[in-house]
Amino acid sequence: MEKQKITVRVAGREYALVSADSPEHMTRVAAYVDRQITETIFATRQPRETVAVLVAMNVTDELMKAQAENSRLRRELNALRERLGQQEST
Repeated sequence: MEKQKITVRVAGREYALVSADSPEHMTRVAAYVDRQITETIFATRQPRETVAVLVAMNVTDELMKAQAENSRLRRELNALRERLGQQEST
Protein backbone atom coordinates (compact mmCIF):
# COMPACT_ATOMS: atom_id res chain seq x y z
CA MET A 1 0.00 0.00 0.00
CA GLU A 2 1.19 3.49 -0.81
CA LYS A 3 2.19 5.71 2.08
CA GLN A 4 -0.16 8.56 2.83
CA LYS A 5 0.25 11.73 4.83
CA ILE A 6 -2.34 12.61 7.44
CA THR A 7 -2.49 15.32 10.09
CA VAL A 8 -3.83 14.33 13.50
CA ARG A 9 -4.35 16.22 16.73
CA VAL A 10 -3.05 14.71 19.95
CA ALA A 11 -2.98 16.54 23.27
CA GLY A 12 -3.80 19.82 21.59
CA ARG A 13 -1.00 19.64 19.05
CA GLU A 14 -1.08 18.70 15.40
CA TYR A 15 1.21 16.02 14.04
CA ALA A 16 1.85 15.16 10.41
CA LEU A 17 2.13 11.39 10.02
CA VAL A 18 3.18 9.35 7.02
CA SER A 19 2.03 5.74 7.01
CA ALA A 20 1.09 2.85 4.76
CA ASP A 21 -1.87 2.30 7.07
CA SER A 22 -5.22 3.79 6.15
CA PRO A 23 -6.06 7.32 7.28
CA GLU A 24 -8.98 5.85 9.24
CA HIS A 25 -6.63 3.57 11.15
CA MET A 26 -4.19 6.38 11.91
CA THR A 27 -7.08 8.60 13.05
CA ARG A 28 -8.24 5.84 15.43
CA VAL A 29 -4.69 5.44 16.76
CA ALA A 30 -4.37 9.19 17.33
CA ALA A 31 -7.78 9.34 19.03
CA TYR A 32 -6.80 6.49 21.36
CA VAL A 33 -3.51 8.17 22.31
CA ASP A 34 -5.26 11.52 22.75
CA ARG A 35 -7.87 9.95 25.02
CA GLN A 36 -5.20 8.20 27.10
CA ILE A 37 -3.21 11.42 27.47
CA THR A 38 -6.29 13.46 28.40
CA GLU A 39 -7.41 10.91 31.00
CA THR A 40 -3.91 10.69 32.48
CA ILE A 41 -3.53 14.48 32.65
CA PHE A 42 -6.78 14.77 34.62
CA ALA A 43 -5.97 11.80 36.85
CA THR A 44 -2.39 12.73 37.72
CA ARG A 45 -2.05 16.50 37.20
CA GLN A 46 1.50 15.82 35.97
CA PRO A 47 3.35 17.81 33.29
CA ARG A 48 2.70 16.75 29.69
CA GLU A 49 6.16 15.24 29.33
CA THR A 50 5.58 13.00 32.34
CA VAL A 51 2.12 12.11 31.08
CA ALA A 52 3.56 11.14 27.68
CA VAL A 53 5.95 8.70 29.37
CA LEU A 54 3.18 7.29 31.60
CA VAL A 55 0.90 6.78 28.59
CA ALA A 56 3.73 5.17 26.62
CA MET A 57 4.35 2.79 29.54
CA ASN A 58 0.64 1.95 29.84
CA VAL A 59 0.18 1.37 26.11
CA THR A 60 3.35 -0.75 25.99
CA ASP A 61 2.03 -2.77 28.93
CA GLU A 62 -1.24 -3.35 27.04
CA LEU A 63 0.71 -4.34 23.92
CA MET A 64 2.97 -6.79 25.75
CA LYS A 65 0.02 -8.41 27.53
CA ALA A 66 -1.84 -8.72 24.21
CA GLN A 67 1.23 -10.26 22.57
CA ALA A 68 1.59 -12.76 25.42
CA GLU A 69 -2.11 -13.67 25.13
CA ASN A 70 -1.73 -14.01 21.36
CA SER A 71 1.24 -16.36 21.85
CA ARG A 72 -0.66 -18.40 24.43
CA LEU A 73 -3.66 -18.73 22.12
CA ARG A 74 -1.43 -19.74 19.19
CA ARG A 75 0.20 -22.45 21.32
CA GLU A 76 -3.24 -23.65 22.41
CA LEU A 77 -4.47 -23.67 18.80
CA ASN A 78 -1.39 -25.60 17.65
CA ALA A 79 -1.87 -28.14 20.44
CA LEU A 80 -5.52 -28.59 19.45
CA ARG A 81 -4.53 -29.00 15.80
CA GLU A 82 -1.96 -31.62 16.79
CA ARG A 83 -4.52 -33.52 18.84
CA LEU A 84 -7.03 -33.35 16.03
CA GLY A 85 -4.41 -34.58 13.57
CA GLN A 86 -3.52 -37.48 15.86
CA GLN A 87 -7.20 -38.40 16.26
CA GLU A 88 -7.67 -38.46 12.47
CA SER A 89 -4.64 -40.76 12.12
CA THR A 90 -6.06 -43.41 14.43
